[in-house]
Parts: sequence; C-alpha cells; structure tokens
Amino acid sequence: MPQDTLKDHGAEKRIVNIRVWVAIGFMLLLCIGLVSRLFYLQVIRFNELATQSEENRVLLQAIPPTRGLIYDTNGKLLAMNRSSHILAIVRERVDDMNALLADIGQLVPLTDNELKRFNQKVRRRRPFEPVPLKFNLTDEQMSRVAVNQFRLPGVEVNAELVRFYPEGDIYAHSVGYVGRINDRDLRSLDPSLYSGTHTTGKIGLERSYESILLGKPGHQEVETNARGRVLRVLKKMPPEPGKNLNLYLDTELQKVAIEAINGRRGALVAMDPKTGGVLSMISAPSFDPNLFVTGIDTKTFNGLNTDINRPLYNRASLGEYPPASTIKPMMALALLAKNIVTPADRVFDKGWFQLPGSKHRFRNWKRGGHGWVNLKRAIVVSNDTYFYNQANKLGVDSLHEFLSQFGMGRRAGIDIREERPGLLPSREWKKAAYGQPWYPGETVIAIIGQGYMLATPLQLAESTAIIANRGKHVQPRLVKEDIPEVQSAEWGHDITLGGTPEEDAEDWDLIIDAMTNVVSSPRGTANYRIGRGLKYKMAGKTGTAQVVSIAQGEEYDAEKLKEFERDHSLFIAFAPVEDPQIAIAVILENSKGSANVARKVIDAYLLPRLGLEGAK
Repeated sequence: MPQDTLKDHGAEKRIVNIRVWVAIGFMLLLCIGLVSRLFYLQVIRFNELATQSEENRVLLQAIPPTRGLIYDTNGKLLAMNRSSHILAIVRERVDDMNALLADIGQLVPLTDNELKRFNQKVRRRRPFEPVPLKFNLTDEQMSRVAVNQFRLPGVEVNAELVRFYPEGDIYAHSVGYVGRINDRDLRSLDPSLYSGTHTTGKIGLERSYESILLGKPGHQEVETNARGRVLRVLKKMPPEPGKNLNLYLDTELQKVAIEAINGRRGALVAMDPKTGGVLSMISAPSFDPNLFVTGIDTKTFNGLNTDINRPLYNRASLGEYPPASTIKPMMALALLAKNIVTPADRVFDKGWFQLPGSKHRFRNWKRGGHGWVNLKRAIVVSNDTYFYNQANKLGVDSLHEFLSQFGMGRRAGIDIREERPGLLPSREWKKAAYGQPWYPGETVIAIIGQGYMLATPLQLAESTAIIANRGKHVQPRLVKEDIPEVQSAEWGHDITLGGTPEEDAEDWDLIIDAMTNVVSSPRGTANYRIGRGLKYKMAGKTGTAQVVSIAQGEEYDAEKLKEFERDHSLFIAFAPVEDPQIAIAVILENSKGSANVARKVIDAYLLPRLGLEGAK
C-alpha cells in the first residue's frame, strides 16, 4: 500500500513539471510574439503610425467658400445657396466599405448613379476627407441614420450649402447651372481651390464666371475622438466668399417672352443698344437646372438629351439659321455705300429673276411680283427680285466684307462660352469647304440671306442694335460688372458708309425709315401682324427661312409639309425709332408669329418706361 502511494506521487510530480514547462514555453512564445509585434510597430512602422496617430487626433479640415449669388437687373435672386443635409463617408474609418454601403442602403435608398459617383470620388479624395454619398437627405432619412449611427463607422451627416435656382427653367441657358465635379473637370481645375467643394459651373454664367463666383476655401485644425467626432477647433482660417453678379436680364421680361413663345421651339435675344446689356435671352423649350446640381439620374438625362425638341440646346447663341430677309436692310446700306443704286433707281418685278444665259428662275416670294420697286419699297414689302438684280453688281466679296462689319460670321463675344459664329460664306470658304469656285447664282440667294449663310439670334440682335445706333457697335453682355479677365475683348468697330457725314446720315435715314414702314405702312410685311395700336415708333424687318427647297413651279404649302420641314419665322426690330432703348431678334422654328412675340416683349419693356403702361 505505501509503495503504491509513493509511486502515485512521483507520477503526479512529473505531470506537474510537464505542465509547468508547457506553460512556461507558451508564455515565452507569447512574450516573443508581443515583443516582435511591439518592435514592428514601435521601430519598423514608427514614423508611419506616429503620423497616423496624430492625424487621428488632429485633422486639417477644408472649409468650402460660399458661392457668389446672381441677381437680375431688379435685384431678384436667380442663383442662391440653400442648406442641404449630405451623407458622407470618411474612408479611413471604414474596414469593409461594401458592407457599410449595404447597411446604408437598407436605411437610405441609393441609386446606381450615386454609388458610381461615390466610388469615383473615393479614389481621388484627400486623406480623411468626407466623401459625399447622398445629397438632400430628408428628415426621415436623417433620423434613420442617427438611430443606427453606432453601426455605421465613418458615416457623417453634414449640413452644406447647395446651389438652387428659384426661377427654374427661365434662366437655364443664360445663368446656367453647377454640377458635380467629374474626372474631366479635374484636368482643368486647381485642386487647392476646390477643397471641400463638390460642384463647379457647367454652362452659362455659372461656367464663364466660375473663378469669380467660387471664392477661396479656408481650413481649420480640429481635435477628434476615436470615432472621428470633433472635440474642439484648434485653429481656423475662414474662407473667402465668392463675388456676386448683377445682370442686365429682367425676370419679368423673360416671363413675357416665354408666354409669347407659347410652347413653340425658338429663341429670342433683346438688348439695350446703348450699353449692349442683354435684357432677355430665351431658348425654348428649356429645362430645370436644379436637376443637375447634385447629379442628374441617367433616365432623366437621357430623356432630355434625346428629346426631339432639344431642350438642352441654347438656340439663342448656338442655334445657326439662315437669316433670310432680315439682312435686306444691311444689304441695302451696302448697295448705297458702294454707289450701286440710288434711292430713286427702280426694278420691275414680274415675280422672278434670271441670270443672263441661265434658264433657272429665282422667284420672288410674291408669285405675281410687285411691279416697279425702288430700294425703300423693296425693304417695306420684302421684295426679293430687287435684290436679285443687284446681287452680282455688289459681288460676294463686298457682301462678305459689309456683313462682317455687322457681326456676321464671328462670335459676338458675349460673356458665356456657349456661342457659335454662324457662317458668312466667301470664295475662300467655298473653295476650302467644297473644293469648288463661287458661282453667280450663289450670290443671288446670299443677298437675301439664304443659301450657305447662317446666323445666330444673338448675332441678329447685335446687328439690329448697330442699325439702331446708326453704325455704332456695342458688344452684347449679360453681367453689369466690368470683369476683364472673364469678358471677351471687343472685336467690333463703328461702321462708316464711306460718304460724307451728311450722305451717310441720309443713307441711315432711308434704311431706318423703310424699316419703320415695314411695321407702320399698310403695305409693310409686319403691319397686319403688329402695326396696329402701337404707341411708339418701331423699326423692324421680317424674314422667312426655308428649311426644305421648293421645286421650280411649285408653291410653298405648310399644311402639306411635316412639322420640322416648315419654314422658320424671323423678326428683328428696335424702338423707339427716335431714341432706341431696345433691339430684338426672334426666331420661331417651323412656325409663324415671330413679329407678334417681339411686339409683346417690346411693349412690356417700353410702355412703363414711356409712361404708357396699360396702353393698348
């Protein structure tokens, strides 16, 4: 019995010893692991982790500047900033981004576009910079996020200022809009100026005056806790707000113009011939610029982009149309200046004109002709045959030279970038474009604004202002402030007709009187539309631009043509004749009635200023 007891104690002692050595070995291994890890963190990665530790405690946060406001001529806000709640994520505080996005998606609906833009932004963000995921959170959505904040590491809900356009589609093409910064924007933007800013001007004044409206960002050093919550602000440099813009554009006039256009496709530009200030600029149809501010969804954008009526297209400065008979006053001035005709010279119009040796007939718009026509009557009744007869006496070279003085064939230099130069054809242009010489028949149709010639409504308004000023050039502009680094240098110069001051004055008198009779004379082409009941003198000129050619011997019949094949209606005008305060150009695509639109806009602008408000 004692021997068994002694034997058992020996076995137990050996077992205990083994266990002790195992424990000691385990402790040694653990210590070695801990020391190794400590060496790795404290020595090998010391610099990196020391910096990261400091960044986790003290962060440098960008403070975006407040974007400048945009006002109309009467101080009405056209572009403002309003508070919006944005859900953003700090990437460095997230272990599993996909899981986090899935959790957020259970609380707040996320679109494919929002996720795509977020992933793009994450790749180019600065360390610890909150990356916006969703804009314009509702109160309910903010509550859901707040309740679940404990399981959403790195998620922040911040109040930021977001651009808003209170007038909606009225100024979409002129004021323009801001949109989310994309990869293409980043190639031209200075990143230091856009710290904490998510948008930039895309079109219109928002784009061309971006450097003025943006301002300069500030920054602050903040102390945060482990979850990233700000404990206190250590240092702060406030941002510099953007500058405001004051425009010549008049909201009430814009609304009158839109109502007058009445859902049709077209454009209108009205300007003050004394200053060049653009009073109204319409492209119809339009769109709501607010759709683009925080990112438009694909379906909505595709709907706008593929709309047959092209609402995204700025017809006022990008639309190029045959100017048609609206250039006849300018061509009449050229004929007088070049001594090709006198006011008394007459042409007999039998309804058509033929070049010598040609069987082709260039038809007058009035099938039976106007009989004997002099220069003034040719403008009043818009006779084509009179100008056909003079076309090759003037020649394409002189035609090109003279119309270029009125701004044709070059950009007007308005202070938005969306502008085209139109087309003022010449021998050189024809050779370069088609490899062919210029033919006499092309001059015949060019002198009445058809053929290759194209002009924008903005160019037509500018040329009308030059006529109203009797040759004095003014450059169209939207913004009242003089900001040379944004606005284009003026290209124009005053027009002289080449005679004595007295002779030139007589020529201007003749042309302006003829344009006045277009509206006031019973025979004038605009009289039956807008001439009755005028309380002031208006000078104008009608125009009809062909969209499809009509064969020899056929008559134009709008009812037989598809809508988009019908003629465009154009009208230019200025008033009052004795002291011009407004010059206007209107085009209605595939529709009549441009003169009626112009009359309503001019009435709305002039009658209150002339003390005739309410006069019919």
